[in-house]
Order: sequence, then C-alpha cells, then structure tokens
Amino acid sequence: MNILVVGGGGREHAIIKKLKENPRVSKLYALPGNGGIAADAECAQISATDIPAIVDFAKSHGVDFAVVAPDDPLAKGCVDRLHEAGIPCFGPDARAARIESSKVFSKNLMKHYGIPTADYAVFSDPKAALDYLKTARYPIVVKADGLALGKGVLIPQTFAEAEAAVKSIMEDKVFGASGNEIVVEEFLTGPEVSVLAFTDGTAISPMVSSMDHKRVLDGDAGPNTGGMGTIAPNPFYTPDVAKVCMDTIFLPTLAAMRAEGCPFKGCLYFGLMLTPDGPKVIEYNCRFGDPETQVVLPLLKTDLLTVMQAVESETLADLNVEWSSGAATCVILASGGYPGTYEKGKEITIPSNLAANVTLYHAGDKLDDGRLVTSGGRVLGVTASAPTLKEALADAYAAAETIQFDGVYMRHDIGRKALAVMEER
Repeated sequence: MNILVVGGGGREHAIIKKLKENPRVSKLYALPGNGGIAADAECAQISATDIPAIVDFAKSHGVDFAVVAPDDPLAKGCVDRLHEAGIPCFGPDARAARIESSKVFSKNLMKHYGIPTADYAVFSDPKAALDYLKTARYPIVVKADGLALGKGVLIPQTFAEAEAAVKSIMEDKVFGASGNEIVVEEFLTGPEVSVLAFTDGTAISPMVSSMDHKRVLDGDAGPNTGGMGTIAPNPFYTPDVAKVCMDTIFLPTLAAMRAEGCPFKGCLYFGLMLTPDGPKVIEYNCRFGDPETQVVLPLLKTDLLTVMQAVESETLADLNVEWSSGAATCVILASGGYPGTYEKGKEITIPSNLAANVTLYHAGDKLDDGRLVTSGGRVLGVTASAPTLKEALADAYAAAETIQFDGVYMRHDIGRKALAVMEER
C-alpha cells in the first residue's frame, strides 16, 4: 500500500514510524515532512494547507490511504476533498472538525447536550467582553474562537491582564480572524489529563492517557508552549475516573455530534480537568495531540494502519485495540528563546548509539546541504519506553543530554508530578 501522511512535525513522525511497522506498507509519503522524517518517508515540499496540491499528489502517486494529522487542513476540508477524489483517509471532515476549529461551537455543543465543562460566555464585541470581565472572578480564561497554533488561550490574573488579552485577540487580531469571537470561561482547578481516542462516529476506543507539560520552564513557570514534554499513562486517570469519563463525556460527545449531523470519525482528543466536582472538558481537539502522540503510539500493540482502516470503514467495534502495560515519556528539545523569538539553522548533532528503547521524533528541523539543522521552536522529541515511568524518564533524559545544537533547551522536571503521585500510593 502507498500511504500519505499530511503534516511535518513530531506528531506526524510518530504516526509515520508506527505505520512503517505494517509489512503491507510499501511506500510512505509525507507532505511536507521535515529533515528527520525524510529518513522514514519520501517528503515533498507541499504545504499541509495546500489542499488542491495534496489531492493532486495523492492521485498522481497512487495513494491508497491518507492520514490528515494537523488541525488546519482538517478544518479546511482536506478529508472532504480526498474522499471526493476516492481516496480513503483517517480524520474528520470539516463539519466535524469544528469541534476544535470553533471554541464557540464546542462550548455550545457541551452546554446543549449536558457535557460537563466550565461555565462560559461568548462575545463578538470587545466592549461587551470588557463589561463582563469587570465583574468577573479571577483568574479567568480567555480563548480565541478559532485555531491559533495552540496559543489562543490566555489566563488573565487581573482585569488589567484581561483587558490586554481582549485587545490583543479582538482588536489587534494577533490570531487573525480566529479572534473575531472569544470565549470567556471560569478557571477550573485540578489535575489535567489528555485522552486521545479512536472513533468511527459510534464506537470509541480510548488510547492510553497522558500528561502534557505546557509551560516552558521547570516548575510550570513561564509562558505556555505547544508542549515541552509528556508522560503516559497519567496516574491521575484511574479506572474509576475512566468509567466516569466514558459515561458522562466520551459517549455523550459522540452522540451529540451525530445528533448535530456531523458524526466524528478519526482521533478525538479530550483535554480534561479532574475538578473537585468531577471530570470536565477543557477542550476538544479534532486530531492527535502533539506531543501526546509521541508517548501514546509507542505503547500501541495493535497495528495502527489496521485501526485507522477500521475507523474509516466504521468497523472499530469489531477490533480489539491492545496497549502495552509499560510507560513512555517524551522530552522536548527546544530552540533557545522559544516560545518567543529564536534563531534557526543551528546544526544538530545526534549520537549513533542511542539505546534501543529510545526513539527520536523530529519536529522542527530540516536538511541543509546534507546537514540536519534547526528550523522551528520545538526541534526534537526524545521518547523512551520502559516497564516503569521512572525508567522511561531516566532513559529519555540520558539520551536527551547527548544531543546537541546551539541554544538547545529542555525542561528537567517532566513527569515529576506523576512520579510523586505514584510514590504516595
């Protein structure tokens, strides 16, 4: 089979490496891919949002199955266009992708169908938003309605900060048209959990839970990023919590999407907060999370292509998806200055003798005259799988310390909270 993966980051590299395990896969293409992905797939410099070019490529290269991984092409209808061209693919259509591409849509969906989430209000007028925020309780959450590269969520601690957030999103348009409307939410407290799930619109098969580390600095300090590291499984996500989530969140969400005439097929990401009042939805994503994918897929025992095809053919209920009982962790190596300004083009040195249980997922790098150099903020994900989380963390950090480029930065406390919880039990 010829397989096409749309995207060019660490998440896509994790998907590609897992798909390569299937002996039926004869050719893997990545659009656009990156410098490291080029070792595992044939890359073509076609943007992930250039949907006409993606469809033309798929047709001209005899693609048998496509995986659309990033949010932007999903929201723009890449799956719709590929299906129209007769190409089976994994991912939701544009109408279903609204569960991520419009915070207003997803919040209204949860409210209408009784799915637990934070109280909220929606505004399209900056003055009305500010009038509301003058009497709000702080901290509070301000979200741009549309896609914003994972950076459209702000948490003002005071009215002055909230005023600045509204101005930035709605008037200065730092996120473009994504800021035409905003959602203002109550601030929830409790452990955060990421649960990705395969679903064909009716059946659902949750993946191993994970814990993301969003802040750039140790101790969860500094600004939010796209994710500085992850661990799986998440110790806060117990079997009892999982059952509550299935009954009150996962199945009701699928039923709500069907009732709205836009059944969701693909990977549905549930960003959860385990509040004192029970699990609540912080956000939905319409695709695999990044860097959660880099710790979840290494623990998947069932063949990934087989699962994806079952989702496409709506036969997921007939498949038993199995997972390893071990643990995995991913430590992100970032460019100095990220998530602010940073320099590119720094040569990357990777030793050839990494441990067998360590995998590098390339995110922000490219090939320059045969040299691997940095090209993004999050450059590499160093993932280790092991029988225990403690072992996985030790192995990931040991490998991360051996990889060099000018200005390299990582957090040194990935998984520390999870370990503390496990040691208390």
